[in-house]
Amino acid sequence: MKHSSFRLRIFIVIGILFLSTSFLYAETAEEYFNRGLTYAKQGNLPQAISDFTKAIGINPNYSEAYNNRSASYIKQSNLNQAMPDCNKAIAINSNDAEAYNNRGLVYAMQGNFTQAISDFTKVIEINPDDTGAYNNRGLTYAKQGNLPKAISDYTKAIEINSNYTSVYYNRGLAYAKQGNLPQAVSDFTRAIEINPNDTEAYDNRGSAYYEQDNFIQAISDYTKVIEINPNLASAYYNRGLVYGKQGNLPQAILDSTKAIEINPNFALAYNNRGVAYAKAKEYDKAWQDVHKAEELGYAGNPEFLNALKKASGRDK
Repeated sequence: MKHSSFRLRIFIVIGILFLSTSFLYAETAEEYFNRGLTYAKQGNLPQAISDFTKAIGINPNYSEAYNNRSASYIKQSNLNQAMPDCNKAIAINSNDAEAYNNRGLVYAMQGNFTQAISDFTKVIEINPDDTGAYNNRGLTYAKQGNLPKAISDYTKAIEINSNYTSVYYNRGLAYAKQGNLPQAVSDFTRAIEINPNDTEAYDNRGSAYYEQDNFIQAISDYTKVIEINPNLASAYYNRGLVYGKQGNLPQAILDSTKAIEINPNFALAYNNRGVAYAKAKEYDKAWQDVHKAEELGYAGNPEFLNALKKASGRDK
């Protein structure tokens, strides 16, 4: 039985969109730029990109327009378009922290972690109190497997801003990967204190409790996730797994079934429901779920399959 693993948060574009007044009509570069910001804030990235492009057409040295167009491309995962905009903004202003931050994000998303770290470091040199740069560099170090440096950067960001939820969350993940589960729980708890509706923090704190065999607290956290988001299949899956560990097979089956209802292609949920059915000696149902998990690409644990064959009389 495999537990749903800790999940890293994606890179977050920090501080690149500016609040502005919405313009229904635009003629000047600034008006197109401001209208583009409004579209970007609304999530209308194609129209935002169009307006930033018009602003650049009027003023080819409009570095903020390049920065925000690159940010929009990053959100679209259009890295080939984002990179030239970052480079152009840096060419216009070699001390443009936002341009280095955006380019660092592009490099990180491309897997070029060394260059990403270099760009985030440049942001910190320009602005030593840029918590977003410390967070992003910490994430990049974590991607490289350099957890001590990642934790150091997260800690620095927290020193600057003690209410930075995502940094507590990310540091909690780093501690969990180091096996320092009590400290991971502490950081996830702090993230929850700042944002009581942070489902990922509850989910990962539940995972940390699970790894410590603290099943009661794990169930409590997964239940909280479900209260906040009743359509999150992984929360039912995880809670069902804990119920199975406790020997509460009916509840384990119910939670696995709910996870499957939400995500009919959830192979692990079929497998773990099969395990629960096997423990309940409902072997035909167990085999049905095992076969379904196999159809969906999960081969299952050979030791469990051999035990199921023996218990169900299919080893003869």
